[in-house]
Order: sequence, then C-alpha cells, then structure tokens
Amino acid sequence: MTSLGTLGVAVIGTGRMGADHVRRIDEVISGARVAAVVDIDADRVKHLADRIDGCTAYTDPATAMDDPGVDAVLIASPGPAHEATLLDAFARDLPVLCEKPLTPDAASALRVLEAERALGHRRVQVGFMRRYDTGYLRLKSLLEQGTYGRPLMLHNKHRNADTPPGFTNAMMINDSVVHEIDVTRWLLDDEITAVRVLRPSPTGNAPEGLSDPQLIVFETAGGRVVDTELFVNCGFGYQVSCEAVCEGGTARIGDDHGVFSNTAGRWGGDIPPGFVERFEEAYDRQVQRWVRATLRGEVEGPSCWDGYAAAAVCEAGVRAQTTGERVAVELVERPALYR
Repeated sequence: MTSLGTLGVAVIGTGRMGADHVRRIDEVISGARVAAVVDIDADRVKHLADRIDGCTAYTDPATAMDDPGVDAVLIASPGPAHEATLLDAFARDLPVLCEKPLTPDAASALRVLEAERALGHRRVQVGFMRRYDTGYLRLKSLLEQGTYGRPLMLHNKHRNADTPPGFTNAMMINDSVVHEIDVTRWLLDDEITAVRVLRPSPTGNAPEGLSDPQLIVFETAGGRVVDTELFVNCGFGYQVSCEAVCEGGTARIGDDHGVFSNTAGRWGGDIPPGFVERFEEAYDRQVQRWVRATLRGEVEGPSCWDGYAAAAVCEAGVRAQTTGERVAVELVERPALYR
C-alpha cells in the first residue's frame, strides 16, 4: 500500500462499466485512487488519465500492473479477456475486483479458480453487485434470521426496456439471468442442480430471432424451486424484484424503488431506465467494501467459486434454452479454500 494508506487501483477496461468505476473511485468512494487506466483504445485512456492527478494511461494490463503505484486491479474489460488478466494479477499477487463474468465459460473459470487456489489464499472478489443492494441485503438478513421460517421457493422478475443490437438468446442467460443465478445461490446458501427454460409466445417488440420473454426454472440441492420471469424488451423500463416464499410467510423486494408520489389525480413511482441507475448505490457499496477489505489485507464477497458455479449454471441454462429439456448442472467438488 502507499504510505498514506490509499489503495492505488488500475482499472482495466474503460467502456461504459469501467469508465463508471473510474468516476466512482475518483469522486465517490474513499480510501482509493485511480493509479492507472488500461484499454486497447489509447486515445480513450489518455483522455481519462489526463483528467486525474497521478493517473497513467496504458494499453497493456500486465504493464499497468507493474506500475509501482498500483496496489490492486479492477477488471471491467470484456469477459473473454478476463482469464489472462487474472492470471497476470495472480503472478503479482495483486488483489482483484473482477466484473462478472469471472470468465465466459466454466472450463476457463475452473482454470482461474485452480490458479488462485495454487496461491494458497483468495485474491478475487467477483462483481455480483446485487449482493450489495439494500433490498437484497435486507432479504438475505431475514432469511438468515429465519424470520419467516425455512425458504421453499423464490420468484424473480427481471425486465429491461429493450436490448442492444446483436443481443442473443444465449446472452439472455449469460448476461441477464446470471444475476438471478448468483442471488439464488447466495440467498438460499444452496447450489443450483438443474435448469429448465420455457419460451412462451414472443413479444412483437423483440428483435427477429430473439425469444422474449422466457421463464427460467432452477432446482437446488436442498429441494427448492426458483423461477425467473425474464422480459428484456418490456418497453417501459428496468425492473428487478425477488420474492422469497417461506414456511411462515413471504418477503418481497424490488417493488418500492424510488419516490412514490400522489399528484394531480395520479399516483405512482418512477421506473429506472437501466441497471446502472437501479443499482448505483450497490455498485458504490461494492467497490467501497472491496477497497476497505483490501486495505485490511482481507478478501470478502463473491469468490472464484461463485464465478465458476455461475458459469456452470449458465452453460446448463443455454443448453436447456436450446433443447427445451431439463439440464443438470455439473460442478466439481468445492475446494476447502471456498467453503
């Protein structure tokens, strides 16, 4: 760490998510500074670095990691680039906050997990930011306390106003439902063992070839059933909610985001336009907690195991989506480092 106890962070990947993290570290959270920015677009990173005191622009992640001012790495580059960057970070024993996915498939995620395990200690926190959302944190607490008895089912809704060009059916699992995969495992403390995907009549608002909406059903090792309504071209905004059905009651989050108003004969609230706005506070809390844990010499939050398990469930989900059949999830035995 620096002599002032401030974490010098290299942000790798400066697209929409990475640039937002640069802003967050520079302007919002405490205990860290942007020491380096990395992107294959040299002009983009130079523009970013020029606005931040003491920040250096790089086009190569490994070179940035060798900067003496870099103490930790935040990876926000495209998923296929994550494995190489993570291995470079491990070679330098640097702490990492890696945006999801850990890697795009289970095989590469398992290679990363084994490489971290070879270090003998955790270095990675995976960026499943819903674990840092106020509503999800409250629901997790209620379930852990047993307030409503043993959880039996979860009902999820995940709606987007529209999809960007090139959005595919596989991306509905890998880019969208991956969040429900992680919160299911986290809320229930239970592994997902099988996936089924139902595809009702598609909306006319979906691009040609995209089957939207979809209903995804998970089975867990503990006998729970979890369903997710995924509707990524709903046309009216971004909505995420989760209801836990327990033996002694139910608890739901996500219906009361923002201000509820009564005016001129109307009542209602606002619907956020996208995930960045909906989960802005969760992103802030996630990065702040990563920084504080790193300064303490600790690693918390979602692990490489969580990234690997999510990738394995996504693969089963895409197969279920394609075949229409129930597909079992295949996981290796969970290593002691991640128990």
